[in-house]
Amino acid sequence: MPVALVWVAASAKDLSFCELHNHGGHLASRLAGTNINRKFSLARRPSARFFAKAALEVSSSNPTSEKVSGFNGFQELCSVRTDGGSGKPLLSSEQKVYEVVLKQAAMVNREAKVGDNGLLDVKPDLVPPGTLQLLEDAYERCGEVCAEYAKTFYLGTLLMTPERRRAIWAIYVWCRRTDKLVDGPNASHITPMALDRWEQRLEDLFNGRPYDMLDAALSDTVSKFPVDIQPFRDMIEGMRMDLRKSHYKNFDELYLYCYYVAGTVGLMSVPIMGISQDSHATTEDVYSAALALGIANQLTNILRDVGEDSRRGRIYLPQDELARSGLSDEDIFSGKVTDKWRSFMKGQIRRARKFFDEAEKGVTELDKASRWPVWASLILYRQILDAIEANDYDNFTKRAYVGKVKKLLTLPVAYTRAVIYSPPTSKLAQIERIY
Repeated sequence: MPVALVWVAASAKDLSFCELHNHGGHLASRLAGTNINRKFSLARRPSARFFAKAALEVSSSNPTSEKVSGFNGFQELCSVRTDGGSGKPLLSSEQKVYEVVLKQAAMVNREAKVGDNGLLDVKPDLVPPGTLQLLEDAYERCGEVCAEYAKTFYLGTLLMTPERRRAIWAIYVWCRRTDKLVDGPNASHITPMALDRWEQRLEDLFNGRPYDMLDAALSDTVSKFPVDIQPFRDMIEGMRMDLRKSHYKNFDELYLYCYYVAGTVGLMSVPIMGISQDSHATTEDVYSAALALGIANQLTNILRDVGEDSRRGRIYLPQDELARSGLSDEDIFSGKVTDKWRSFMKGQIRRARKFFDEAEKGVTELDKASRWPVWASLILYRQILDAIEANDYDNFTKRAYVGKVKKLLTLPVAYTRAVIYSPPTSKLAQIERIY
């Protein structure tokens, strides 16, 4: 299942595997003396526990579940379960993921310095002669990859400040390379050990020891912005899940997977995109909205690709919810659109839209120059859900997509949303549907 990046999904073309190694060997010696040592100590990295918030009701198959109230005015319906043996509460995936959200927000609040202009105080390039051009070339290559595989998002980044634009390109490329390890042309050769090596490379680049020029761009980025390593580690964990898991027994399991492969991108991106100086939202709430957009995008990917995934023996749908709808794996593999399937899909689409609604609350809080690409992603992905409905819920043989003309028409709608600092009204939502 492709990673649902915070921006528009990449095209089907694969990034050449040569990109991973064509500048082989650590660049540490070439970047000797470069100011890539992190301003933000890795000793403060968050733990691997999680806790999440989502503005929707998640049913639980456990009879001891009960609904609890949420945080900061958001409605939250997380399940609180107990260990049958000890009686101790077990955290749901949403609760676990939310701990990462809290720690990312706390890190930004603690470390980010804001200048007189209200913008993040980005550390200047302090590099020895000869290496500045290397970094420029690295960022330029990241921009080329972004322009090739995520054209709509790339156009939106051109409104951002040069420092933020380049940093977002670097994160995009790392996420794409990570995804292609298990979903690219060489996926059949990828082993858990290979992912372990990829994670070690991640650790190295966060410590100022990039392996190639694309790593160098991200290494430079994390030295300048309060970007933490945990979401990057978690994305790699999502790739590990793809190697060992092809079914998800309930939404709690699926939610954790969606966080790993997509929600993490939002947590990586918020420190780069910046929060508006006029925002009255808490940093925690903005991070929660970014997480919601990643979850929404990935749920949309899952619903769009049901047929494609089933042909690979994968079903990214909650097994307990399928059973309650009178459906089984055999129904998925047979690919027949029935009334039961339509009813099931309506519920899945409704859940995805609730995550999109939650995400909207945070987009308007981002720095104005960073909103356009995020709005474009949100609108376009939500239109994929409309396309599934237009196909009479046949996501077995028909691929729901947004055509080029609709994509182009969406850009001015997204731009309008970006420059108007207020949550979208129902009328704006209706205009979006027309496009």
